[in-house]
Amino acid sequence: MAHQNSNEPLADITRLGIPNFNPASGSPQDNRALYLKLFSGEMFKGFQNNTIARDLVMKRTLKNGKSLQFIYTGRTSAEYHVPGQSILGNSDGAPPVAEKTITCDDLLISSAFVYELDEVLSHYDLRSEISRKIGYALAEKYDRLIFRAIARGARKASPVNKTSFEEPGGTQIRVGATANESDAYSATDLVNAFYDAAAAMDEKGISGDGRVAVLNPRQYYALIQNVNTAATNVLINRDATGTALQSGKGVVEIAGIKVYKSMNIPFLGNYGTKYGGTTDVTDPGNTGDFIGKALEDADTVSDANNGNQAGVRNDYGTATQFGSTSCGLIFQKEAAACVEAIAPQVQVTSGDVSVIYQGDVILGRLAMGADYLNPAAAVELYVGGTAPSAF
Repeated sequence: MAHQNSNEPLADITRLGIPNFNPASGSPQDNRALYLKLFSGEMFKGFQNNTIARDLVMKRTLKNGKSLQFIYTGRTSAEYHVPGQSILGNSDGAPPVAEKTITCDDLLISSAFVYELDEVLSHYDLRSEISRKIGYALAEKYDRLIFRAIARGARKASPVNKTSFEEPGGTQIRVGATANESDAYSATDLVNAFYDAAAAMDEKGISGDGRVAVLNPRQYYALIQNVNTAATNVLINRDATGTALQSGKGVVEIAGIKVYKSMNIPFLGNYGTKYGGTTDVTDPGNTGDFIGKALEDADTVSDANNGNQAGVRNDYGTATQFGSTSCGLIFQKEAAACVEAIAPQVQVTSGDVSVIYQGDVILGRLAMGADYLNPAAAVELYVGGTAPSAF
């Protein structure tokens, strides 16, 4: 029989997954330490698996302030030195400088209440599943705001506009030559647009590093279906085949531009997809309430119908301003930036709150803001005869 000394302290007793758990104190905070790590991991996994924009633009951490300033520096000139003359900088005042301020939007949250009895009666891990869905919701909003900022930048002139030193602005490229929305799905027309975009960025002095495109899933699959056809085989380079080719995570390259797919880009007035009209795309049925959702207003201007858009501190535009012809984005990393004051994280209630309500609130949160930076690094694809208007 093992010897037990009742006089020994209990402080070293441990419980599975909880270091130095003290049953004498019964610390509820220690009890939940492992759970919080698990929920954070599940939420962050859901966020990371569903956001692509975060790693495709410039990202900065915001500390001790509500906004960050980004500096534009224009080009300068070179001239021959005249012997005997002092050198005091170019006489034309170049290079010109402009500033861009990106403000952190209000706290973005997604939460759910988990009733303890529901957990007891469930045969699956309810909290992990809910945590993943919270991560999905945050990632969806994150990507949509950044893509809207990039599209807005593609319609803008450069903020560096000094006389004789004006920098190039954004680019808009028409896909196809008809008035039909179906042009957005033409592999040949998309490839032509990619090469036009690459040439435009070359001409505007944009680095070839970090060039990407984001299309909707049907556009992406239209491209890879035609990888081995005579029309596009020589135009698309790929480093991998098989399942990697289907991933939509930058495996396919066209004109040095890595191609991604997302359901969060502005597409013909909706997010991600549109059915009917002149798209030649039939609604597959049972799409629910979240597929092809119409763009919402997300501007900072007060109006009679909406007032100030809740939580928005940067101008992401209204649904009307975006219009219904935008159908894809091509950009380089400098096209936009996001600032993060609070990175994606989880909070869970505990202690007396859990006792009173017999359950817990799982909260995912982040604080970020986004806006365009260098318009010349942004290209918006559109269909129809008229390019979307700047705002």
